[in-house]
Amino acid sequence: MIEDFTDPQIERYARHLVLPEIGDEGQARLLSASVLIVGAGGLGSPLLLYLAAAGVGRLGVVEDDSVDLSNLQRQVLHDTPAVGSHKGDSARERLAAINPEVEVTLHKTRLTAENAGEIVAGYDLVADGSDNFATRFLVNDACYLAGKTLVSAAIMRFDGQLSTFKAHQRHEGEEAHPCYRCLFGEQPERDPKQSCADVGVLASLPGVMGSLQATEVIKEITGAGDSLSGRLLLYDALSTSFRVIRAKPDPACLLCGPQARITSLDPARYRPEEAVCES
Repeated sequence: MIEDFTDPQIERYARHLVLPEIGDEGQARLLSASVLIVGAGGLGSPLLLYLAAAGVGRLGVVEDDSVDLSNLQRQVLHDTPAVGSHKGDSARERLAAINPEVEVTLHKTRLTAENAGEIVAGYDLVADGSDNFATRFLVNDACYLAGKTLVSAAIMRFDGQLSTFKAHQRHEGEEAHPCYRCLFGEQPERDPKQSCADVGVLASLPGVMGSLQATEVIKEITGAGDSLSGRLLLYDALSTSFRVIRAKPDPACLLCGPQARITSLDPARYRPEEAVCES
């Protein structure tokens, strides 16, 4: 398969090609893969940068916001000259400079129940770096209904969490592959915490979690290592500690349980709310 790579590709991806866990077959999978990233902010920044550098063939970016000066403390995808421009445009320019072979598709909109199904269906895998529960539940439901694997991360203050969700791959009777709802239940009436604008977020925290998120995406595409599905990774920057919680499917889950009642994306189900963290 190595003969299918161009000389510049062999040089660019040389450090992947010599890894037995990835090699030419894994790199070929990356080059042909498409990944949708929800949010081009704090988590989306390292996520997009590393996926582009790794050679993921097509990256979709869902983003409806513009670059603000306050973003630059942690959203390293953007720079000072980009302030005032659309984050999608800023992202595409930066990613083209890193790897011009990667195709970047912009969805300059907020993900909603009306458009999520169509957008998600156009990609192999989804990575969620959104900043509110309504979008997180919507992305989870859209991915499950479309049969797409989801890698989801969240941050606040000095804490981060990460997991992979692929309940659509669970076979009857298996105690594997919970969905986001299995872990977190129903969307809360209102977010139980203040937003990051109120309580802050460590500048480097999204770099840690977004890089881990990119790693899990690459693993899912190439088949390297063990999937994070069924495990929730918790990171505490103040104590420099990682903790992993095992998770099983919830038999009462309304989305993926035996008596599931969520079979479509009903707009009334995803209540808009203030951002948990302006990632």
